[in-house]
Amino acid sequence: MSTLLRQQSGAQWTLPQQAGQPRTHARRPDDHNLTAAIRVTQCLGLGHMPEVNLMEHYPKRKERQTERPVITEADKSLAKQFGRDYFDGLRRHGYGGYEYHPRFWTETVRLMRDYYDLPGDAAILDVGCAKGFMLYDFSLLMPNARLTGIDISEYAVANALEPMKPFIRTGNAVSLEFPDRSFDLVLAINTIHNLPYEACKRSLQEIQRVSRGKAFIMVDAYRSELEHKAMLEWVLTAETVLHANEWRELFASAGYEGDYWWWTVE
Repeated sequence: MSTLLRQQSGAQWTLPQQAGQPRTHARRPDDHNLTAAIRVTQCLGLGHMPEVNLMEHYPKRKERQTERPVITEADKSLAKQFGRDYFDGLRRHGYGGYEYHPRFWTETVRLMRDYYDLPGDAAILDVGCAKGFMLYDFSLLMPNARLTGIDISEYAVANALEPMKPFIRTGNAVSLEFPDRSFDLVLAINTIHNLPYEACKRSLQEIQRVSRGKAFIMVDAYRSELEHKAMLEWVLTAETVLHANEWRELFASAGYEGDYWWWTVE
């Protein structure tokens, strides 16, 4: 699956060599970067662009990789249990305290709503929802939305934000227990790369199956050997860490037609 548009830095965009299947998304006029890019593709007849940074408003500091001590295999093993240690334990085992703050998701969910032109009562699934922070901000933005979250972590589900607990359950991305085409939008942010390769592929197929054509994922990826080295030194839980081109090949082989973006260590 080829890139249709890639955000390089700031508001700079480059055109790809190939176009994919056409699909049109509505955009808000004040989302300047995305709107301008979409107008370019529409004018050139390029249609849908699967590689799009819908996480541009989510805070990310370049010095993140220096915030955690050197990790060991024992640290990784503990983190992969996705329990208290991962969410609310020591920094070397995960988040070092996973707490809600509106600066993380408020503008991001607004951008997602507008990018996908979601109706007020949209059905939205968050695969790997953790404590439900993103879903909570969707609930504030879209009070009539039908929200569902799943997470493999019993600890995260048990400690979810109180308003979100009725909408969150334990579940596995490789087997989404929902009928085909159940959701207007399916999201999986930093989730499916925690699965081994074949299970990761299956999760992509499941996301495609339960969506009505709109999905967005973000995965750990690298585009250079320098990024690869930094990623391997940083990741705790990822089982599938691929070059961006390898991810595109996986998307194509899984039949995943949704949008995507990369989480990188710089």
